[in-house]
Amino acid sequence: MHQNLQDTDIIGLVLKGEQKPFSVLVDRYQHFVFTISMRYVDNREEAEEIAQDVFVKAYRSLAGFNSKSKFSTWLYAITHHTCLSHLRKRKTATVSVDAHPGVGAMLSATEKASDKSDSNSTRNLLHKAMSQLESADAEILTLFYQAEQSLEEIATITGQTSNNVKVRLFRARQKLKNILEQRYPADAIAYK
Repeated sequence: MHQNLQDTDIIGLVLKGEQKPFSVLVDRYQHFVFTISMRYVDNREEAEEIAQDVFVKAYRSLAGFNSKSKFSTWLYAITHHTCLSHLRKRKTATVSVDAHPGVGAMLSATEKASDKSDSNSTRNLLHKAMSQLESADAEILTLFYQAEQSLEEIATITGQTSNNVKVRLFRARQKLKNILEQRYPADAIAYK
């Protein structure tokens, strides 16, 4: 019944006292939140715990949602901050990037490819290359390409200026390109 409603309509219903429609938002974004959480902790149980925390925080803070931005941007910001808080509590300085699903432009091209084996090999290649990036670089590429966030939305999420995000994105692309060309030269030729 609520499946066809826009995120903002569902939020309106929840704010009017209906709790059940919030489960639609959980269904829509649980994979998104879990995937991002896995990138930070690289542990399924911890990522599931973080994802639950994110949705509890989102539910409790729903009245503070500014409908001028996308719900996914707001939810990503909560996920980002919850993951960082979790890592601080864990007192670890490392952030895993092993679970990166890849860079959007290349992945979207491979998803349309008719040959599944080529698609899988490209994903594996991108996965390997992304895992060799610093976590901040992998995060910004994932936000821009996979999560399809604008520079302004990424700036809001990370607390940086749009210009800083633009520079970081450019540098991260260059680093990924260098990794692909240096470590996987035969495969990287197709992406020039």
